[in-house]
Amino acid sequence: MSTDGRYRRIWNQVAIIPPGKVASYGQIAQLAGMPRGARMVGRALGRAPAELKLPWHRVLNAQGRIALPPDSRGYQRQQEQLQQEGIEVISGRVDLSRFGWRPTLDELVWGPGMLSDSDPGGESGA
Repeated sequence: MSTDGRYRRIWNQVAIIPPGKVASYGQIAQLAGMPRGARMVGRALGRAPAELKLPWHRVLNAQGRIALPPDSRGYQRQQEQLQQEGIEVISGRVDLSRFGWRPTLDELVWGPGMLSDSDPGGESGA
């Protein structure tokens, strides 16, 4: 599978993380069928077309921490967006047991935000 195909699978999974929930890079990789692909998730998010409007801020490291440097604008932006959704962020960390996304099969198969194979912008507005 091409890198574009793998990125699309990652973007599809990120697009369906519901507001108020977070997922880890590793969880997204697993759901996209790429165990041990956490780093690829980071690369895919960095290369996602802006028009996809992915909720990138809902993806954290395995400990529930914001992965960006604490003094960066991206860190501040991610923290603000999480807090706007009601997610409590303490010292750059989110309690995964409280805010972690545990998708149902229906969410994974039919959830909002799924990108079609033929439309790179998707129709969901995610």
